[in-house]
Amino acid sequence: MRRKRAPRRLVVDDTVWIWTVGHLHPPCRELLTLRSADTPHDLLRLVFQEGPGRVTQGGTMGAGQVADTGDGYLNLNKPGVVRRFVDEATARGLLPTAPGVREIDGWPLFDALVAKEKPTD
Repeated sequence: MRRKRAPRRLVVDDTVWIWTVGHLHPPCRELLTLRSADTPHDLLRLVFQEGPGRVTQGGTMGAGQVADTGDGYLNLNKPGVVRRFVDEATARGLLPTAPGVREIDGWPLFDALVAKEKPTD
C-alpha cells in the first residue's frame, strides 16, 4: 500500500516529474503538487477546493478523486491523469520559473481535460 503523499515519478519526454497528491482541511481540498527533478525548488500546486458544483474526497469519493456535479471525474492518483495535467499546465504557461510554490486553482485545468474527453457530435 502506498503511503499518503509519497512522491511518485513521471517521465514526460526528457523531463522527470515528481508528484504528490494530498488532502487538506479546512476548507476541504485536494492538492496535486508537481516539480521537475531538474528544478526541485520550483513547485506547481494545483488546488481543487470543494464548492458549488465541485466535489473532492469524501462520501463516495476516494482519496485523490475530484469531480464536478456533471459527469466530469478525474483520479489524481493515476499517472495518465497527472500527465494530462502536466501537458495542460505546460500549454498554458503555468509551470513555475523560480524557486517557491506556485499555487493555482486546478478546476480550470480540470474543465479543459474533461472537455477533451467528451465526444463531439
